[in-house]
Amino acid sequence: MSNLSILSGKTYFIRTFGCQMNLHDSERVSGLLDSCGCLVASSPADADIVIFMTCCVREAADTRLYGQCSSCKSLPASPSGKRVIAVGGCIAQRDGEGLLTNLDNVDVIFGTHSIAHVAELLADAFADGDHHVRVEEIDTGAATDMPWHRETAYHAWVPIMTGCNNFCSYCIVPYVRGREKSRPMDEIVDEVTGLVRQGVRSITLLGQNVNSYGRDHDHDPRFAELLRRVGDTGIERIYFTSSHPKDLLPETIDAMAEVPAVMPQLHLAVQSGSSRILKLMNRKYTREQYLDLVQRVRDRIPNIALTTDIIVGFPGETEEDFEQTVSLVDEAKFAQAFTFIYSKREGTPAAKIVDPTPRAVIQERFDRLVKHVEQTAFDFNQGSLDTTVPMLIEGTSKKDPNVLQGKSPWNQTVHCPVPAGVDPVTLIGKVIDVHVDTARTWYLAGASVGDAR
Repeated sequence: MSNLSILSGKTYFIRTFGCQMNLHDSERVSGLLDSCGCLVASSPADADIVIFMTCCVREAADTRLYGQCSSCKSLPASPSGKRVIAVGGCIAQRDGEGLLTNLDNVDVIFGTHSIAHVAELLADAFADGDHHVRVEEIDTGAATDMPWHRETAYHAWVPIMTGCNNFCSYCIVPYVRGREKSRPMDEIVDEVTGLVRQGVRSITLLGQNVNSYGRDHDHDPRFAELLRRVGDTGIERIYFTSSHPKDLLPETIDAMAEVPAVMPQLHLAVQSGSSRILKLMNRKYTREQYLDLVQRVRDRIPNIALTTDIIVGFPGETEEDFEQTVSLVDEAKFAQAFTFIYSKREGTPAAKIVDPTPRAVIQERFDRLVKHVEQTAFDFNQGSLDTTVPMLIEGTSKKDPNVLQGKSPWNQTVHCPVPAGVDPVTLIGKVIDVHVDTARTWYLAGASVGDAR
């Protein structure tokens, strides 16, 4: 068994790429290292342990990892005189020991199902100076029992399930995160209840497809029931991601409308506005079905902020297919959309499709789409002009320390001046009402009304 005491006093730095699930995994790794007596470092140069938590959804992630690991070779000596480099997350799960072929300075590799063993792997690397790799194929669920180190006291990521059963033709996630596995509902509710006692005000429920929560246990999705039970814990704000359109049931929409703590924001990835491309993507819904779902959501929650993901340049996408995506964006009126150029991932069905479309054409389409997204985002924010929104304060603006920054219930970024004579640090995690007099594409701004609470 590893001698974990060797880690006591060691400094560590974690750099995270990718989705919210990776961010939460990093919090778990950080919590585990804290429990071993490790200390957080402000930069890789100050760290005895450097960990890269990786994402492999897009090709750029691999390039970034190789660059980051290579840059560690030129770092000054670590505080203890020995530095251990570790790679975790989805790229580690996908490539395993094969990463050592290109990353000769990496000491530890751990997959998405092995984060509970990070401390022992690191301790072994310090003890014997050898490479240590652990990539398990089955998720034991042990990571959810690990301690965690949250970046903020007012918000928490709460995983409700891992894995994905959808196998979209472009997506590597099911191959690196495994099949869907839901946490017991009572365990989740108990965790949120404990977070409320600790002063957490906002949570985000996490899963590759939260709408299918519970299906692996009871054959029928139980996400609507989970929302209602979590809403009864006293938590003030509930967000969740990600939602697959094919599994968003009427009872879930009802729960969103009826549970006060569920915020009026829904991320509903469409990926394309062309039914032909959606079929090639194996998304299991059509353009018409998606727009019908959007209308049903808005009928129950008229003021909802709808956000989405869109891929441009999927193999075989024509100008007509792309125009259908643009028109869907205009019709759905997204509050925000995350747009991506298709990235080929070896091992997925879409990687086998030959596409002669020039990169310049795809880039031009992407740029056109961004303009439409910016317009719908701007239009949505205009609805907040001359209204008062409650802002959960996250801190101050990076551009101006005299301006508070936070989030509205619709997950909009909000700015307002720091109240006179108040230390902004004391306001972090509190809520203050802001009367909005400026609405831009990506933020709202105004003056605070009343005291923070």
